[in-house]
Amino acid sequence: MFIFRHVLRSSCLLVLWLSLTLSASAADNASIHGTVTDPLGAVVANAKVELLQSGEVFASVASNEEGDYHLPLIAGKRCQIRVAAPAFQPTLIDVPYSADPADLRLNILLSLAGHPEQVTVTATGTPVPEAQVGVAITILTPAEYPLTQDVHDALRLVPGLQVTRQGQQGGKASLFIRGGQSVFNKVLVDGVPASDIGGEMDFAILALNGIDRIEILRSPNSALYGADALAGVVSLNTARGSTPLPQITYRVGGGNFGTLDQEATIGGAYKQLDYFSDFQRLDTRNSVPNSLFHNATYAGNFGWRPLTTTSLRGTLRRLAIADGNPNAIQLFGIPDDSTQKNQSTLLGITLENQTTEHWHNLLRYTAQRLNGEFTNLSATGIPFESIFGTIYLGAPVTIRGANGYTVSGQAQFEFAGTYPNLFRNSAGRDIVYGQSDYRLNLHTAGLVAFKYEHERGSTTPTDFPGSSVDRANYSTTVEVNGDLRNRLHYIVGTGIEKNAVFGLEATPRLALAYYLVRPGGSNWLSGTKLRFSFSNGIKEPNIFNQTNSVYGVLAQLPNGPQLISQYHISPIGSERSRSFDGGIDQQLFSGRGRLGLTYFHNKFRDGIEFVPQQALVTLGVPEPIAEQTPFGATINSQTVRAQGAELELEYKFGNNLMARGGYTYLGAVVQRSFSSDTLFPSINPAFPTIPIGAFSPLKGARPFRRAPHSGYFGIYYNRSRWLLSMTGTLVGKRDDSDFLFDQDFGPTLLLPNRNLDAGYQRLDVTGSYRVSHALSLYSSFQNILGQHYSEAFGFPSLPFTFRSGIKIILGGESWKLK
Repeated sequence: MFIFRHVLRSSCLLVLWLSLTLSASAADNASIHGTVTDPLGAVVANAKVELLQSGEVFASVASNEEGDYHLPLIAGKRCQIRVAAPAFQPTLIDVPYSADPADLRLNILLSLAGHPEQVTVTATGTPVPEAQVGVAITILTPAEYPLTQDVHDALRLVPGLQVTRQGQQGGKASLFIRGGQSVFNKVLVDGVPASDIGGEMDFAILALNGIDRIEILRSPNSALYGADALAGVVSLNTARGSTPLPQITYRVGGGNFGTLDQEATIGGAYKQLDYFSDFQRLDTRNSVPNSLFHNATYAGNFGWRPLTTTSLRGTLRRLAIADGNPNAIQLFGIPDDSTQKNQSTLLGITLENQTTEHWHNLLRYTAQRLNGEFTNLSATGIPFESIFGTIYLGAPVTIRGANGYTVSGQAQFEFAGTYPNLFRNSAGRDIVYGQSDYRLNLHTAGLVAFKYEHERGSTTPTDFPGSSVDRANYSTTVEVNGDLRNRLHYIVGTGIEKNAVFGLEATPRLALAYYLVRPGGSNWLSGTKLRFSFSNGIKEPNIFNQTNSVYGVLAQLPNGPQLISQYHISPIGSERSRSFDGGIDQQLFSGRGRLGLTYFHNKFRDGIEFVPQQALVTLGVPEPIAEQTPFGATINSQTVRAQGAELELEYKFGNNLMARGGYTYLGAVVQRSFSSDTLFPSINPAFPTIPIGAFSPLKGARPFRRAPHSGYFGIYYNRSRWLLSMTGTLVGKRDDSDFLFDQDFGPTLLLPNRNLDAGYQRLDVTGSYRVSHALSLYSSFQNILGQHYSEAFGFPSLPFTFRSGIKIILGGESWKLK
């Protein structure tokens, strides 16, 4: 920790010294200047550029033939720039606060009329208009998910993504991107990794409070983000305060199942400072026994700009979660009495410096602390004396799959042992990330980045030995992005990861975007963009997979080091992916509509499986080594191919009504596997000709819980005081397992995997009415059709639910000081 503080302090002083040196020579008549461009980077001449102070025009100029403008800089005042040009939307941006008379370069991006342009950082590491990137990326703002509570519910409205929640509010929520496993995603909150070591991320703990922007990259980007960005990246960004006078909000609402939801925020900006704080607490008891859920989340975002060219920003997110865990009540007929607690802290400190007009530097320190505790209070179920001793069974049940197969009986629920039975896990990360990017001209920019990551974690179960890891990882990124004649846009780069477990790995990537037809104009068909991207991804093993690998098992034996040396046993390797995608984006009806069509082909290689001892020998592990792992070990042996197509549609019916929707076809198959299920499939005597994977999919089958067909839609109406929305999620049948054994440890309760999970449709409606500037009323209705469905087999989802409440807003621009 001392090293991190020393590096951070030294780097901050260096960047601050550079800023002071450069600003000391600035003239008193400093200016704001820059270039006005369209979404493709072409300059916009004769644009009207106005400098506003307190809403009044202080100065006005027109951009020249090169798109350049110059305006006077008002030091010590918060200002805005307003830009207008024919065929473009009027644009209003905040000028960074300046306390010193130093020149400020501020380039301005204009959006085409009827088509607001989004800027992405996730795809390149530097701000780039979405129109210029060749990767599949979606940017969501609160307008697309009004009154939504959970991050995973917002992610359902993105093509290529599938979310599976085990049960009701607070049940584990997993995200699958384009057929990848749920641990294949890099999840960031304000640049801070939020997932556990090895990529595990329970989205049930992530509330949307304070989040004003979500970027989803649907392809690997380990070149920029390192290990865990194997299938995609989800980046969440906290809101910033902007009003000259503080704005305070308070929201309180309630609903059925004892739901109480409260949120309070305060935000604003004063001279060099901006600040934002948000606290939310949600309590509900859900509709099944032992499923009380509590989520208390604080989010903070604080910025300080000591110089025009230098800014310091700190973010903090603190989560405290507690919930009951009734397990798969439809399979056991009895709710479990287990409980779970999670506490997470995500801290980020970022120092940025615009060293010259073209040279930008960034230094970031992030810290992650995760702590969880799963408690099984007592042995639940009906005692039964088996050949292996006392076990506990569920109630007699009849289980029917969506594939039409049915079984009846009592499943093994729990085993005799020490109670309360605890499982504790903790993880911590400290990361120092440095980035330097340089823009050669309007058409070319380059980036170099370096990251040092120290991560450690442990698991401590009752009745079993615990395990821990301590890793130091390094990575370097080199990337170039730009365009040729504002028509062909490219990103090319590579990352080199030096991981403490699997060693050195390179992750190249390439993305291209080419415009057959430039956007704009009054034609019904314009803005035809072709996209192509290629990328490699890697993922590091989690604690269990590292410590239970052949190398990990041997390392714990007295003669382990000698065996490792004698047989040249290597640590477990990285899981890898190779991804291609290509598509077309088409603007319709003068920018009012948009159509996107994408084909993707992913190959996930070297997936980690727990394989039996016999499989180790088959895979080439020497017999003397395999004998040291009587139960088997984890090894890189699985390959999954996932290909498919994504369709996106969006249309604006005037200024008040907008609709969007999407469909995804996923063809995913396990091509290689040496798991126990693959080598020795289970056979239920009731279905003697159907091999079943009890715990993992069989070779040639689809991965569990990933539907071949899924879709979403949203209709949004916003006018005057009213805000209404209707969103829907549609998911087809999925392969799965019920993971059950009968009282004799037999397979008579296993159902065939194919199409075990039924398809479902969930329809949600939200609305709000603004009574006055200070008071709004809102209501939210989920699953309004009252459909009984399970996203994960055996875990019933919530029936019809509703919330209603009020929101009070005080201050901000309407707060007049006397």
